Amino acid sequence: MEDVLDIYHLPYDPNYPVVCMDESCKQMVGEVREPIPCAPGRPVLMDDEYVRNGVAQIFMEVEPLGGRRHVAVTENRTRKDWAQQIKEMLYERYPNATKVRLVMDNLNTHSTASLYEMFEPRKPDVWRNAWISITRRNMAAG
Repeated sequence: MEDVLDIYHLPYDPNYPVVCMDESCKQMVGEVREPIPCAPGRPVLMDDEYVRNGVAQIFMEVEPLGGRRHVAVTENRTRKDWAQQIKEMLYERYPNATKVRLVMDNLNTHSTASLYEMFEPRKPDVWRNAWISITRRNMAAG
């Protein structure tokens, strides 16, 4: 945990950006009935009933000191989805960085095995461009 805090205290360096990455699954819902528009003295009326329209996986990257963020939405959260996000981050969003300091949580998909599964064996050189710091489980809980 201390290494993550040390990373957050580093001065900004565009050649070594600090990027925090996380993902979240969100349920997509729709209306069963059209809301009744508001009228003078009455707010819009919306039915509590909803229809479930599946789920979406949101990948979020934030570079706090650089003032940058990137959001990607996918249908799944698999090893391949995560590996694709890492590849795009390193080769498209930070191609000139010497090394990206990546801070992320400890999920089963966050491994070099994910990169090997997604790319041909000589391609997981993406790790050469990243310095990884993984937060421990339940960090917020202490």
